[in-house]
Amino acid sequence: MSRRAAPALLLLLVLSLAAGVLHPAPAAPFAPEECARRRAQLMATTGEGLTVLFGATAAAPGSRFRQDNDFYYLTGIEDSGTVLVLENARAEAHLFLPEQSAREIMVSGANLLRDAGAAARLRLRSIAGLSALDEFLARRLNASGTALYARLAPGDTLDSDRYEERLAIARRSRSHFNAYPSPDLARAARLRELFPDARLLDVSPLLAKMRSIKSEAEIESLRRNGRLSAEAVRQAMLRTRPGAREYTLEAAAVGWVLAHGARGLAFQPIVAAGLNACTWHYEHNDKLLAAGELVLMDFGADLDHLCMDISRTWPVSGTFSPEQREIYRAVLEVQKATIAACRPGADAASIRRVVAAKLAEKKIDARGLQGDIHHFVGLGTHDGGPQDSPLQPGMVLAVEPGLYYPEKGIGVRIEDTIVITADGCEVLTAAVPKEIAAIEALLRSRLKGSGLQE
Repeated sequence: MSRRAAPALLLLLVLSLAAGVLHPAPAAPFAPEECARRRAQLMATTGEGLTVLFGATAAAPGSRFRQDNDFYYLTGIEDSGTVLVLENARAEAHLFLPEQSAREIMVSGANLLRDAGAAARLRLRSIAGLSALDEFLARRLNASGTALYARLAPGDTLDSDRYEERLAIARRSRSHFNAYPSPDLARAARLRELFPDARLLDVSPLLAKMRSIKSEAEIESLRRNGRLSAEAVRQAMLRTRPGAREYTLEAAAVGWVLAHGARGLAFQPIVAAGLNACTWHYEHNDKLLAAGELVLMDFGADLDHLCMDISRTWPVSGTFSPEQREIYRAVLEVQKATIAACRPGADAASIRRVVAAKLAEKKIDARGLQGDIHHFVGLGTHDGGPQDSPLQPGMVLAVEPGLYYPEKGIGVRIEDTIVITADGCEVLTAAVPKEIAAIEALLRSRLKGSGLQE
């Protein structure tokens, strides 16, 4: 470095530091102070008794451990087998973790019991071993009243909301050999057994309502994820070739998000060419791409424990056929009209009316499609949210109309994740093309770069 350059670099450093003071980086969505604020809000709502919430106990086979969504929302803690107890009237939070043997620590690493400063850093009143939990509950219930809040409904997962989890339990139980209780039901039964005089109340609706409105920190993280996931789909589009496999596109997208900070995927990616696109949750991803087909991709990253959901459909050869173009345009116009109608105060019925009027004005045949609120997005890809209530600022949802013609081998879905703002909505996944001309231009650039002809 020259002496002449040093003052300029020093000035740049000072200006950068000043900018950081004037415009500080947003808080992490699950930082200790953010989680403490959420716990305080929940305790103020319940007002009495205790709240008990259980963390996840193990990772799914072949997967990285991911904490239970409700538990992580209130703690930001990834340790397994952990229990959170809130003394609602006293506004105090206590954490209980499994005591570990020396071998467990050697294999998996130490949990927070070995961290002397963890309670203060995480804004908790105390941290103790799991063996003390039952006695703690007995003592505190005696002192705080008989209300005992726990999760009585199934918790949501990375890719299923509470309703879908209930449905999965019911389907699993078609065989009586599989009719075992969910962890939430088993824990509720144990709490009833231990404390028969307690009034067991469901905390699920309270948490679902809180989680439906994202904080500024959550929204900023979701913005980053929207850009990341959109670019991943764009990378897949650039690798589309007749004769390639569906999994080649999947690999391009997955590699991109993992190389840029994602902890994993929000759900199993869907890369469906031709007839496969008519299976909504197709996941084999092993078919050869053929010239003249469309390929539908549904994808999202798990970044900062928050999910994203985006779908695009494009022609393998680079150009839509007239029939594909007509079907695609109908889906696109419904999707764009729906997004334009999503604003504070709008509900599903009013959105359908606005979309229908817009399409009639433009003389577009929607082929039976309606504008709709498809699902909410957040800690889970299918996050909790009030389907029949008016939209509010801070809600994040996916808009994903589609048309499917198995007899033609054509399936089209176009999906974006949006956040409701004070006066409308913001599209978080806009950084990948969905207009016909823009898609074809991107694919032409790919073909020219490879030396292939359309």
